[in-house]
Amino acid sequence: MESILAHAQGLVYTLLSLIPSQYQRDHLEAMLELFLKAQGYPLPQHSQTKSASALSRFLNIYAWSTRKMIRTTREHVLKDILSECPKGRKPFLQVIIDLTTLDKCGKFKPFKHLITVYNGKRGLHLVVMYLVVGQWRVPWSFRVWRGKGTPSPAQLGLKLVKCLPKKLTKHFKVMILADTAFGSIEFLHGIRKLKYYAIVGVRVDRKLVDGRILRRLHKRGQQVWFVGLKFPVTVSWYYLKRDDGKLEKRFVLSTKPLKASTINRWAKRRWQIEGWFKTAKHRFGLDRFGQGTLLGVYRWLVLSLIAYILAHWAYLSICTENLPDWGEAAQLAFQTLFPQLLLCCFLLDLERIRPLALSHGIDIQISRCKI
Repeated sequence: MESILAHAQGLVYTLLSLIPSQYQRDHLEAMLELFLKAQGYPLPQHSQTKSASALSRFLNIYAWSTRKMIRTTREHVLKDILSECPKGRKPFLQVIIDLTTLDKCGKFKPFKHLITVYNGKRGLHLVVMYLVVGQWRVPWSFRVWRGKGTPSPAQLGLKLVKCLPKKLTKHFKVMILADTAFGSIEFLHGIRKLKYYAIVGVRVDRKLVDGRILRRLHKRGQQVWFVGLKFPVTVSWYYLKRDDGKLEKRFVLSTKPLKASTINRWAKRRWQIEGWFKTAKHRFGLDRFGQGTLLGVYRWLVLSLIAYILAHWAYLSICTENLPDWGEAAQLAFQTLFPQLLLCCFLLDLERIRPLALSHGIDIQISRCKI
């Protein structure tokens, strides 16, 4: 698996080459170092090598192409995903669509129109497309839901699916997995037009053409016609255990005729993205942005996702069976990809504790070795 880390190193070198000056490249390394601490608080004021104001200028003012950085990262990720495509029968590519809220309080005047309330949560609402194939778990793209009167989460999710690269879709069978919020008529018709399969959550009060509502069904695996839908779907349900220990009945539909047990198995895989949301927020600070411009927020989100991808590759280089320890994986990524920055931080720590060491009779001396 050493080739994975070599691939990650190649991505880092390429990203650094996109930054126009060495001064700004140092700031990119400092930002990625903050994210790769994986403590959930990658705030600029916590940097040991750059000032908070300098990092703020890097995010909000300096002229470097965020779009090129995204495109380059996707090219490297795409190469990895395609390596999972064996000859013969096409494997499934799980495309998970969901909405997450980056909670925010206070005033954000430059982009207050983006801070909205959804399901009782105030903040920036992201519709995220997350790809799962083999050992790879990759956040591919996102859109911001802008509130009532704008394209709905389901419409944004459909736009994300339409932007899947053809290089990817021609090598895999695409299975769309989504929550109840994406079970609209428009979304399902759009997925069918793209010739993909979808397994989506559905409300219990959804009406059938015969006048019944969904909760009245008593047999899993039935093929039914929903009001407004131009094709039949197969319906099943499973029971989800909540935090309070109670079981909640969840209905799901499949646009492809499948057995009820198969539908339930696929439907439960949608929850993989919920685990990633927690990791992205609590480890890689996805929701900790405090920039004063839209550009700064956008760059923060992009760099946070890139840091996660680097840590994910580091995890795959050491283990693919156990649940990931994201702190360990991020530390390995930092040590391997930014060794000079790691040594710089180490020397700064030594300099900081040197007076304390002297007070205890310990004199720390550092000398350069001849190689």
